[in-house]
Amino acid sequence: MQATRREFIEGMAASLLALQMGGNGGNASGRSTSMTITCVIRYQIDPYQRDAFKEYATNWARIIPRCGGHLVGYFLPYEGTNDVGWGLIAFDSLAAYEAYKGRLKNDPDARANFAAAQAKRFILREERNFVEVVDATFGRASTLETGG
Repeated sequence: MQATRREFIEGMAASLLALQMGGNGGNASGRSTSMTITCVIRYQIDPYQRDAFKEYATNWARIIPRCGGHLVGYFLPYEGTNDVGWGLIAFDSLAAYEAYKGRLKNDPDARANFAAAQAKRFILREERNFVEVVDATFGRASTLETGG
Protein backbone atom coordinates (compact mmCIF):
# COMPACT_ATOMS: atom_id res chain seq x y z
CA MET A 1 0.00 0.00 0.00
CA GLN A 2 1.46 3.35 -1.04
CA ALA A 3 0.64 6.66 0.57
CA THR A 4 -0.29 9.63 -1.57
CA ARG A 5 1.34 13.01 -1.08
CA ARG A 6 -1.85 14.20 0.64
CA GLU A 7 -1.75 11.24 3.04
CA PHE A 8 1.89 12.03 3.80
CA ILE A 9 1.08 15.66 4.58
CA GLU A 10 -1.93 14.61 6.68
CA GLY A 11 0.34 12.20 8.57
CA MET A 12 2.81 14.99 9.27
CA ALA A 13 -0.02 17.23 10.45
CA ALA A 14 -1.37 14.47 12.69
CA SER A 15 2.09 13.99 14.20
CA LEU A 16 2.39 17.71 14.87
CA LEU A 17 -1.09 17.77 16.38
CA ALA A 18 -0.29 14.88 18.70
CA LEU A 19 2.92 16.59 19.76
CA GLN A 20 1.31 19.98 20.25
CA MET A 21 -1.64 18.57 22.22
CA GLY A 22 0.61 16.61 24.56
CA GLY A 23 0.72 19.41 27.16
CA ASN A 24 -2.55 21.24 26.63
CA GLY A 25 -2.44 23.25 29.84
CA GLY A 26 -5.91 24.65 29.20
CA ASN A 27 -5.13 26.37 25.91
CA ALA A 28 -8.42 27.07 24.15
CA SER A 29 -6.99 25.99 20.79
CA GLY A 30 -6.18 22.53 22.19
CA ARG A 31 -2.48 23.06 21.47
CA SER A 32 0.32 23.20 23.95
CA THR A 33 1.71 26.68 24.42
CA SER A 34 5.16 25.23 25.16
CA MET A 35 6.13 24.40 21.57
CA THR A 36 5.71 27.57 19.60
CA ILE A 37 7.93 26.89 16.58
CA THR A 38 8.72 23.88 14.44
CA CYS A 39 11.90 23.50 12.44
CA VAL A 40 11.06 21.84 9.13
CA ILE A 41 14.18 20.37 7.55
CA ARG A 42 13.98 19.43 3.88
CA TYR A 43 16.67 17.04 2.75
CA GLN A 44 17.59 16.31 -0.83
CA ILE A 45 19.04 12.82 -0.58
CA ASP A 46 20.74 10.36 -2.88
CA PRO A 47 17.82 8.07 -3.77
CA TYR A 48 20.21 5.12 -4.02
CA GLN A 49 21.17 5.61 -0.37
CA ARG A 50 17.66 5.69 1.10
CA ASP A 51 18.65 3.12 3.74
CA ALA A 52 21.59 5.27 4.85
CA PHE A 53 19.25 8.23 5.32
CA LYS A 54 16.83 5.99 7.24
CA GLU A 55 19.65 4.97 9.60
CA TYR A 56 20.69 8.63 9.98
CA ALA A 57 17.10 9.60 10.83
CA THR A 58 16.70 6.70 13.25
CA ASN A 59 19.83 7.81 15.11
CA TRP A 60 18.25 11.23 15.71
CA ALA A 61 15.38 9.56 17.60
CA ARG A 62 17.56 9.19 20.70
CA ILE A 63 19.79 12.25 20.17
CA ILE A 64 17.28 15.05 19.52
CA PRO A 65 15.13 14.57 22.66
CA ARG A 66 18.25 14.21 24.82
CA CYS A 67 19.54 17.54 23.48
CA GLY A 68 16.26 19.39 24.08
CA GLY A 69 14.30 19.13 20.82
CA HIS A 70 10.75 17.79 20.61
CA LEU A 71 11.10 15.30 17.75
CA VAL A 72 7.96 15.21 15.62
CA GLY A 73 9.50 12.75 13.18
CA TYR A 74 11.57 12.05 10.11
CA PHE A 75 9.94 11.12 6.84
CA LEU A 76 11.38 9.16 3.91
CA PRO A 77 10.35 9.55 0.29
CA TYR A 78 7.68 7.00 -0.50
CA GLU A 79 5.74 7.92 -3.63
CA GLY A 80 6.44 10.64 -6.16
CA THR A 81 9.75 12.44 -5.73
CA ASN A 82 12.30 9.87 -4.59
CA ASP A 83 15.03 12.20 -3.36
CA VAL A 84 13.33 14.35 -0.72
CA GLY A 85 13.12 13.54 2.99
CA TRP A 86 11.84 15.62 5.89
CA GLY A 87 12.63 16.12 9.55
CA LEU A 88 10.37 18.05 11.95
CA ILE A 89 11.57 19.22 15.35
CA ALA A 90 9.59 21.54 17.64
CA PHE A 91 11.03 24.04 20.14
CA ASP A 92 9.69 26.38 22.78
CA SER A 93 11.39 29.35 21.09
CA LEU A 94 14.25 30.32 18.81
CA ALA A 95 16.37 30.72 21.96
CA ALA A 96 15.60 27.09 22.85
CA TYR A 97 16.67 26.10 19.33
CA GLU A 98 19.96 27.98 19.73
CA ALA A 99 20.63 26.21 23.05
CA TYR A 100 19.79 22.89 21.38
CA LYS A 101 22.32 23.57 18.61
CA GLY A 102 24.99 24.15 21.26
CA ARG A 103 24.18 20.85 22.95
CA LEU A 104 24.29 19.03 19.59
CA LYS A 105 27.82 20.32 18.96
CA ASN A 106 28.95 18.78 22.26
CA ASP A 107 27.05 15.49 21.91
CA PRO A 108 29.33 12.62 20.75
CA ASP A 109 26.45 10.70 19.12
CA ALA A 110 25.31 13.79 17.23
CA ARG A 111 28.83 14.49 15.99
CA ALA A 112 29.16 10.84 14.89
CA ASN A 113 25.84 10.97 13.04
CA PHE A 114 26.84 14.18 11.21
CA ALA A 115 30.24 12.65 10.37
CA ALA A 116 28.64 9.50 8.96
CA ALA A 117 26.35 11.58 6.75
CA GLN A 118 29.33 13.54 5.44
CA ALA A 119 31.41 10.39 4.84
CA LYS A 120 28.60 8.54 3.01
CA ARG A 121 27.43 11.68 1.18
CA PHE A 122 23.77 10.67 1.06
CA ILE A 123 22.54 14.18 1.93
CA LEU A 124 22.99 16.36 -1.14
CA ARG A 125 21.25 19.47 0.17
CA GLU A 126 19.54 20.57 3.35
CA GLU A 127 17.30 23.54 4.05
CA ARG A 128 15.65 24.65 7.29
CA ASN A 129 12.51 26.67 7.78
CA PHE A 130 10.91 27.69 11.04
CA VAL A 131 7.15 27.70 11.08
CA GLU A 132 4.32 28.33 13.50
CA VAL A 133 0.88 26.89 13.15
CA VAL A 134 -2.18 28.98 12.34
CA ASP A 135 -4.46 27.71 15.09
CA ALA A 136 -7.72 27.97 13.14
CA THR A 137 -6.33 25.78 10.34
CA PHE A 138 -4.41 23.13 12.22
CA GLY A 139 -5.54 19.52 12.50
CA ARG A 140 -8.89 20.06 10.82
CA ALA A 141 -10.49 16.70 10.06
CA SER A 142 -12.51 16.14 6.92
CA THR A 143 -16.18 16.94 7.22
CA LEU A 144 -17.06 15.05 4.03
CA GLU A 145 -19.83 12.56 4.64
CA THR A 146 -19.66 9.45 2.56
CA GLY A 147 -22.89 7.70 1.65
CA GLY A 148 -23.12 3.99 2.25
